[in-house]
Amino acid sequence: MSISVCIVEDNTEIRNVLELMILKADGFELAGSCCCFQEAIILIPALKPQVVLMDINLGNDENGTDIICELKPKYPGIQFLMCTVYEDDEKIFEALHAGANGYILKKTLPGSLLDAIREIVEGGAPMSSQIARRVVRVFQYPDSGSGVWAGSFSGKARPLPALSARENEILQQLSRGLLYKEIASNLYISQETVRKHVYHIYEKLHVGNRVEAINKYFRR
Repeated sequence: MSISVCIVEDNTEIRNVLELMILKADGFELAGSCCCFQEAIILIPALKPQVVLMDINLGNDENGTDIICELKPKYPGIQFLMCTVYEDDEKIFEALHAGANGYILKKTLPGSLLDAIREIVEGGAPMSSQIARRVVRVFQYPDSGSGVWAGSFSGKARPLPALSARENEILQQLSRGLLYKEIASNLYISQETVRKHVYHIYEKLHVGNRVEAINKYFRR
């Protein structure tokens, strides 16, 4: 079954590129696209896509994070994947705190972006490696954090007894911001095996995504 994707992007050229990427990719379908807050608020609930690729700055002081704040409580089943140029801590943590399920930079290669969409549908929380490093830094050095996350973490990463040695190994690599295919390569296992281990990690830790799992790994 194809993954339905909606795009929220105010830049026409970028929006067209993302639309074409989805339309050409096997296993994906373009549910629709919009360019502003008002369009998104109306269109997304009507289309009910599985994943929304969400820009942050939509122009005219409109913010993609505000769309998530508005829609996520009403439609928790819709997965929001930020796709933006912003790498600063404030933007990242505002989006995650609002309910974003992943955070990818626009310079991400098309193949990796499609992998991120698949991962988010499978229950993951994909992030570009640069973003994941910033998130991990906040866990390790709480005083460097931003907003509500500042000072929230003990910063001590230790193996979790609830997990097997292999699961702890995979969780450690997830905390470094690695994608499933990178973990698979490092550990000489298949991506499907990584997915199964991640599923069991989430199940054992009673979490729903990468951020929550890393949270427990660093003992929030």
